[in-house]
Order: sequence, then C-alpha cells, then structure tokens
Amino acid sequence: MRGTLTLTWILMVCLSQVAVQSQYYSESLPYDRRPVKVTNLHFFLHETLRGKNPTVVMVAQANNTSNDHYSSVPVGTLYAIDDPLKIGPGYNSEVIGNALGLGILAGKNSTTVVMYLDFGFTTGKFKGSSISIFSRNPLIETERELSVVGGRGEFRMAEGYARLKNYFFDGTTVIIEYNVTVIHY
Repeated sequence: MRGTLTLTWILMVCLSQVAVQSQYYSESLPYDRRPVKVTNLHFFLHETLRGKNPTVVMVAQANNTSNDHYSSVPVGTLYAIDDPLKIGPGYNSEVIGNALGLGILAGKNSTTVVMYLDFGFTTGKFKGSSISIFSRNPLIETERELSVVGGRGEFRMAEGYARLKNYFFDGTTVIIEYNVTVIHY
C-alpha cells in the first residue's frame, strides 16, 4: 500500500510539471488576417486558329482509329495556347498581356475543354502580375464561367471567377470578352 501511495505521489508531481512546462506551447496567438481586396478586370482575349501566326497549336492527339465519335477532333487532343490580351475587341487595340496555357478536349462530344491558363499582365497597374484559371470550358455556350485558382504578384493567393462571353468568331479568329472578379490579399 505504501508503494502505491509513493508511486501515485511521484506521478502527480511529474504530471504537474508537464502541465507547467507545456503552457508555453498551449498559448494561441490571435489570427491577424490581411484585408481582402476585390479587383474587377475587363479585357478581350484574341485567338488565331489558322494562318501564318496561330496562337493555338495542337501538340498531341489521341491515337483513335475508330470512327464512333461525331467530331473531327477526338477526345484527348491537347493544345498549347499563347493568346494576346487586349483592352478592346479591335485588332489594333492595346495589348495588356497574354494568356499562356494548355487546353485538352475532355468531353466525348469534343465541345468541352479543360483548360489551364495563366493571364500575365505586361502593362499598367498590374504589370508583372498574373491570375491563373483552371476550369472546364464548355465551348458551345455563348456565356460561361471559369474558376480563378491563384495568381502571383499583386494577385498572390487569388481566388474568384471569370465570366466569358463569345464576342466574335469567323473560323479563323476568336475574340472572347472576359469579366474577371479576383479576390486577393
């Protein structure tokens, strides 16, 4: 009995010391979040599909020899993209940056592209900054929404969305209007 009491006393002393020693680590610091900024951007993406200087190039295509799909471009086709971003829809509008990325035809009907684009700004207030979009892009819809998943520079830790509207298409040139809401810190 005396051994049990001694052991209990030793354990209580040890446990009280652990509690005293661990108080330093149990302190929590208040979370000091930086203020959130919301930036609305408006620009036009100009894409050239054919001609001397295309801005979209096929880099890989699925080895699909069957003819059981309805598109001339089969699922799995990968494109590299380098499109200029301009202030307006006109051919001579001021270039404010470019969109670099990849798009892959992901739907069996070949009208949906899963795309990653990095919109880098080369002039103005956001020069040197970029926003990253990674989302499903249903090409046949006139208006659609894509996810902003990140950024750098002024848009570090960005999130948000981009609303796209087809502005012009003639088989060679595509102009898409972008209205982007970026939430960043």
